[in-house]
Amino acid sequence: MSVFKNVIVYRIESTWSQTLTDVEQRLEAFRFVPCSPSQEKAAGWAEPRGEAHGPLVESVGGQWLLEYMIESKTLPGSVVRRKVDERAAQIEATTGRKPGKKERKELKEDITQELLPLAFTRHVRIAVWIDPAAHRLVVNASNAARADEVVTSLVKALEGLAVAQINTQVEPAVAMSDWLSTQEPPTGFTIDRECELKATDESKAVVRYAKHPLDIEEVRQHIADGKRPTRLAMTWDDRVSFELTEGMQLRKIVFLEGTLDETKGSAKEDNFDADAAIATGELGQLVPELIEALGGEMQLGAAPIDTAPKAAAHAEEMADESAPF
Repeated sequence: MSVFKNVIVYRIESTWSQTLTDVEQRLEAFRFVPCSPSQEKAAGWAEPRGEAHGPLVESVGGQWLLEYMIESKTLPGSVVRRKVDERAAQIEATTGRKPGKKERKELKEDITQELLPLAFTRHVRIAVWIDPAAHRLVVNASNAARADEVVTSLVKALEGLAVAQINTQVEPAVAMSDWLSTQEPPTGFTIDRECELKATDESKAVVRYAKHPLDIEEVRQHIADGKRPTRLAMTWDDRVSFELTEGMQLRKIVFLEGTLDETKGSAKEDNFDADAAIATGELGQLVPELIEALGGEMQLGAAPIDTAPKAAAHAEEMADESAPF
């Protein structure tokens, strides 16, 4: 099973209620099948444990673990262009006619099909976690487009499933501005030493801090000047460190020393269950607390709470207090 390192969290419509057996049966029709020699991409659901012909859904402590597999073939663009140039030169030499744009495009498509059986193959495995009790879906992806592909496939396979990415009452960027300005993170969380601030004006100026204390006047001044945090490194309960983004994604997740103790000494075949239990157990507590720190989930059609003026005013106040007379 892939490790949960970068996640996007979705809310599952509360009316959805399929059993583990139902999900297994429905996913079977979308089981991953490798690319054929002339196929550029293949995708489908694979065995989370990596055991051939095994179950497509594993239940660990009541949490359902799935894995989406993507296989793609890559042809170096320089190789394809060279082959197209060679084929075009042959046509010109034998007919005296130089191939036009449309014909070169057709040559490229033909050559691509010819070379695909020799292409490099790349596999991507994406862990997916369904919490049926909390009606929550978590996809291990930092790329929104990749996560959308996984969710679309899942919705197609599981009839009646409806999901939406979680939106909070307070926008993450607004909350992060407040936390940095006041140096008062929500209860249970601490601010770490990395963040990115981006201007909202035409300049699009970006300021990044890495391995740097953030409780400094300079950071508050940037916020007072209108820059908004796009990501902020934090730690929850001294157990999980992560980076919160303005798009409500959790990136660079690390389970800290102490959370992984129960995997020590485990047999190799038991690691899947131990790792899954730890990841879902820790994130299953972190995510709700983070949502609560952001004002709770926003109901459909509701406007987000804007505390930006408050954060900016506090930043300006702190900047004024530290300015020389």
